[in-house]
Amino acid sequence: MGIGASIFLIALGAIFAFAVDANLGWLNLNVVGWVLMLAGVIGLVITLYFWNSRRRTVVAAPVREQVVAEPVVPAQDDRVVREEYREVRRPGYPA
Repeated sequence: MGIGASIFLIALGAIFAFAVDANLGWLNLNVVGWVLMLAGVIGLVITLYFWNSRRRTVVAAPVREQVVAEPVVPAQDDRVVREEYREVRRPGYPA
């Protein structure tokens, strides 16, 4: 239903239940107001529950790291430089 629609139903129900004093004979506006407020509260609770559960279930997939060593490359002054790079792939993607 959404948060906005739920708040709208709660507000509309409160207006019918507490602010309107009309006698329609076959329709009791106080009962209609309480039903609208109840529907709005239930919709709000369900919406918040689904938002909370959606946020909780998002889990990052483990990342597989692979360190690949390049061959040793001689540098100036008889120093040895070793280059490394990391190749990070997500599981399920082709190699």
